[in-house]
Amino acid sequence: MSTPVIHLDEAKGFPIGPKEPSERFGASVVPLGAPLGLTGLGAMLIEVAPGKRAFPFHNHLGNDELFVILEGEGVYRFGEAEFAVRAGSLCAAPKGGPQTAHQLVNTGETVLRYLGISTTQDPDVCEYPDSGKFAAFAVAPGADFQNAHLRFVGRLEDGRNYWEGET
Repeated sequence: MSTPVIHLDEAKGFPIGPKEPSERFGASVVPLGAPLGLTGLGAMLIEVAPGKRAFPFHNHLGNDELFVILEGEGVYRFGEAEFAVRAGSLCAAPKGGPQTAHQLVNTGETVLRYLGISTTQDPDVCEYPDSGKFAAFAVAPGADFQNAHLRFVGRLEDGRNYWEGET
């Protein structure tokens, strides 16, 4: 059952990042949209340790995102530009190609804490310009991108012929 009110200081999250310890990635995420009963708007609280990032540099082909910096400071990578951010900064990440790719990096001495708010168009495709990958997600009702009904991460050269395996 959802609630119309969540207090961020009481919200419980979970760690995200590579399975092996990483010098670059690591954060905790608290899902907020579904627990609040939202069906067309996603939200999560993200906390990133100094020197780290929560997610790889990426762009969405189907969803807009907005980041609201609550605490700390960092750099917002957007396309080919970088912007200093601090508590009170708003960062736009409209859907689009690599020119809208984005990533928040904690460059401060304390935790970078921010809200990520997004549309929830499903399915969505993300591109990862730093690594040349893409990911396709079909979430399905009641799930989240971590538990997507269909999830594929690959590179264009991994593709198959449309008719392969069909008889």
